Amino acid sequence: GIGHFIWYPAGRHGPFEESFPELILFLRRHGASVPNWLLESQSCPWKTRREFLADFESQKMRSLRNFLANTVPLQSRFLAERLENALPKMLRAVPTTQRKRVESNFYRVAARPSGMYALIDYVNFKGEGTLPTERYAGQGWGLLQVLQGMRDGPAVQEFSKSAKRVLELRVRNSPPVRQEKRWLPGWLDRVDSYRRGLSSS
Repeated sequence: GIGHFIWYPAGRHGPFEESFPELILFLRRHGASVPNWLLESQSCPWKTRREFLADFESQKMRSLRNFLANTVPLQSRFLAERLENALPKMLRAVPTTQRKRVESNFYRVAARPSGMYALIDYVNFKGEGTLPTERYAGQGWGLLQVLQGMRDGPAVQEFSKSAKRVLELRVRNSPPVRQEKRWLPGWLDRVDSYRRGLSSS
């Protein structure tokens, strides 16, 4: 898909919010033709990345790729609706004294030409930042934490810089066994894309 959708195998419940089942429900509600095997799946049928790659050319995988390719506009609507629901969720999660700053920074970014892309991409990349389970050493890494960490200056550039700091902190706080440092360069490049060439944002 075009977003960062998490889907857990049976019996596994990680700390991160599972979003792929919600996407399927959304697509079905909006008239998408969902493959039967996907409707019948209560959980991700591939238990490991190795299984996933080994099954890459199967009929099931081909139908999944075709389904996702044919529903890109609806996936975009799903991502936009998640952002729309994110702000009230974030405001409920912070003390009253912090709400004005979070809301102000949200609209600072949203008002810029590339700001909506940055907000939509990040919330679907790393979540709202409101789940207690999405923490390392008590520190979150979602959209809320990025908005809280923004400083004065051009909105999208400050959003991008704050996102980098939040992601770097996540990696420093992460359990060594997860080896999250290997993902950091790609993550930083992704959030840097928000501000590249945006001198007026």
